[in-house]
Amino acid sequence: MKRSTPLLSFMFLLVTTIALAQDGEGCKEHPMFPNRMPNYFLTTCSNNFDAVDFWISPDASKTVTKEGSKTALRYDFNTESGQQKPSALQILRNYENAAKKIGGVTMYFNVASATAVFRIVKGGKDIAWVKVESGGNDSNDFYELSIVELEAMKQEITSTDILTALNTDGHIALYINFATGKSDILPESAPVVEQVAQMLQANPSLKVSVEGHTDNVGSPASNKILSENRAGAVMNACIAKGIEKSRMTSKGWGPDKAIADNSSEEGRARNRRVEIVKQ
Repeated sequence: MKRSTPLLSFMFLLVTTIALAQDGEGCKEHPMFPNRMPNYFLTTCSNNFDAVDFWISPDASKTVTKEGSKTALRYDFNTESGQQKPSALQILRNYENAAKKIGGVTMYFNVASATAVFRIVKGGKDIAWVKVESGGNDSNDFYELSIVELEAMKQEITSTDILTALNTDGHIALYINFATGKSDILPESAPVVEQVAQMLQANPSLKVSVEGHTDNVGSPASNKILSENRAGAVMNACIAKGIEKSRMTSKGWGPDKAIADNSSEEGRARNRRVEIVKQ
């Protein structure tokens, strides 16, 4: 038995190498779902920033659009394996169970259309949405995963853009990222604040009000305080860059002046903003 061990190890390595060779070049499992269905090759893969529609009603009449870092993976059954293909139900259930282990909530599950949708929740917030679709004969020749990892709303804006909006509309909404539940401005939003300061430096006669807004998660009283603190943080950051304090005021509105529906994450993200208002 000891003499056969090296040969068995070699054969196992050979089989594993052959299996990996059938995967698409550069393709690998997504960290959220590291285990594929048995006897399937990962044939194609891609990753880019994109938007995907997800079904959320039993009759597929309602959808939500999520955007972020999209990973698309396609798995094809190895017809030379000699094994029986799993049913579409098995494929969907496998990924439903895997999703539940990482905080997944089933939003849509339909064997007839061979499609399931899950939202992945962590810390009370959506971090990703996942769609599983199987197809081919009996809906099990292949299956596809579409994973959208949600990204915080980002904004690329210049001092000229800010001034134009103030002169045209009298205000502009800025999406400045803060530490969760705090008024600390995150590093990725420093460039936005810098552009506000540059705009004020270039227009010394201009006075503005910095106004904070939140979504409706939490109590109105705590949200009002949070919005006041965040507006004050932006104002103080501009003052630290040389803007005279007499040219700026700050206030917080909490959730009182929503510009989008708070029932969706997209709406809440739009409502979490700081507005610069021309005085």
